[in-house]
Amino acid sequence: MQPQAPGPGHLRNFRSRAWPGAVLLALASMTAAIGQCSDGGAQDSPPIAAPVAQATAVAPVAQAAISAAAGQTDPSPRTTTGIALDLSFVDRTSSAFKLFRDWVDSAVSGDPGYAFSASDAALMYRLVPTKKYCDLAVGMVEQQVSTAESAMASGGRPDVAGDSYLHVGQMIGDLAMSLDTCAALLTPAQRTRWSAYADQAVWNVWNPANAKWGRRSYPWSGWSIDNPGNNYYYSFVEATMYWALASNNATWMKLLRTEKLPALEAYFAKLPGGGSREGTGYGTSHMRLFSLYRTWHDATGVDLGNANPHVTDSIYYWIHATVPTLDRFAPLGDQSRVSVPELFDYQRALMLQARAVSSNTQARGYASWWLANISIPRMTHGFNRHHDLLPAGSGGGPPTELLYHATGTGNLFARSDWSRSAMWLAFTAGPYNESHAHQDQGGFTLFANDWLAVTENIWSHSGIQQGTETHNVLRFEQGGTVVPQCEPSTSTMEVSPAGNGNFAATANLTPAYCGSPAVRSWQRTLGFAARKLTVTDRFSLGSATTATFQLNVPVQPKISGREATAGKLHVRVLEPANATLRVHDWSGVDAREFRKGWRIDVSGSSTGYVVELYEN
Repeated sequence: MQPQAPGPGHLRNFRSRAWPGAVLLALASMTAAIGQCSDGGAQDSPPIAAPVAQATAVAPVAQAAISAAAGQTDPSPRTTTGIALDLSFVDRTSSAFKLFRDWVDSAVSGDPGYAFSASDAALMYRLVPTKKYCDLAVGMVEQQVSTAESAMASGGRPDVAGDSYLHVGQMIGDLAMSLDTCAALLTPAQRTRWSAYADQAVWNVWNPANAKWGRRSYPWSGWSIDNPGNNYYYSFVEATMYWALASNNATWMKLLRTEKLPALEAYFAKLPGGGSREGTGYGTSHMRLFSLYRTWHDATGVDLGNANPHVTDSIYYWIHATVPTLDRFAPLGDQSRVSVPELFDYQRALMLQARAVSSNTQARGYASWWLANISIPRMTHGFNRHHDLLPAGSGGGPPTELLYHATGTGNLFARSDWSRSAMWLAFTAGPYNESHAHQDQGGFTLFANDWLAVTENIWSHSGIQQGTETHNVLRFEQGGTVVPQCEPSTSTMEVSPAGNGNFAATANLTPAYCGSPAVRSWQRTLGFAARKLTVTDRFSLGSATTATFQLNVPVQPKISGREATAGKLHVRVLEPANATLRVHDWSGVDAREFRKGWRIDVSGSSTGYVVELYEN
């Protein structure tokens, strides 16, 4: 099944604290009277230069005059900008360029596609300096600003503040790109108004307790303004970076240079192996992070992307996290777009951005191989087409390693070989400290041509089933109540490679229960060899506590004594000798939430289990 666009039918997955990969921008006509932001003289206004003063100093850079004739090419396009994007890599004869141009031209003609943005129009002007592109970009941003002013005039707050400022990066980024690219089309009054709005939005992000709109106070939670591991942080930095560059605002530049970007660099320097602790769903927001690295490097010459190995490591992470059929990926954490982890534009965009940033020639070659062979050979939706302007490279092959341990996220990936029919698995034991991560410490996924054993979360409607019940872990219950894993916690894993993708890995999962008297200890060992997985659990239980080995499968199982089959998966319980196997039908819990899937529950031991899994 091909991935679907995250349109209205998928808004169920655009929840609070959702990752901001594609933002819906309302394109409806707005006729409300324009109100002015009157923050400058307010006692609790932002401690920066007054918005009007800021506006008069916006973007002191060379700007070419834009031709007055609609559709006429600018005879002297701009050569320097505040947002100094290097676009020399763009091949204007490529199909990717043509598709992007068609996407923008359709919007110019009055038929904007889903999530079309002003930034796309501004970018197109930079590639082909024709007035119609700036007309569109400026018109869209003016609509955003005037609507915000109307909201403030009526005592409300603008859309940019919605969902804890989730969309501030896209919206202020659109404004900054359009102002910086199309300054000659703006009147002084427009520049003043746009600047006042942008300054207030950025100030509110970093000063949540004192946030205001117009003359009203609108404090907010400040969710993740100090957490570089969270997808929201990238949106906040995006808004700040683009506006700082476009406005030449010394305050915002200093904030980036002394606080926000050093925090990013320090965080990812301590995340060896790449990836995200938010998982593979929300972790796809790194496509945005890596793009910011490029923007900052183009504008300042500072190479944040290669200051530590994270970007290069993430190339390896995503290659190994992709199943052998090259159409799906490890389902780790909340799945924010659709529940089934099928490769989509976002994963392709992440790899294109990582390849563009990384200075590691070998990793870039592996990225080119991956990009050429996955199920998404090009962007499937218009709002992502600008990513395809980045070169994917050619040639190369997969890494030689069959085993990959990302210690920073606690994810282990292994495969029997690099063929599409290989057996592949993922195993988790590491830090659990992000809200979109799951209670799956000790959990594993097994794949060979299709899912053999996989979290029930991918068959859920919501994609946010975080509890231990839905994962391939031990389920501890005390007095009939499931004992949850705790956040924050850090489990550990030791891996012993045995060649050809074979390994033994032992995880101490006791920390995942934060000293709960119900779970005194739990150690899980995985042995993988000859397309067989052996799982050994040893544990110590508190009073009135039981431990159940659970295995979630997509096909209804058949039980025969201590063995079970579920499609092509065969399960054999070696210990204990008196084990009891039962089948749990997830649709019987909630057919609307759990669309398919079953769970094999193995019980009968108070000290440990040994279970083999292999193909029929």
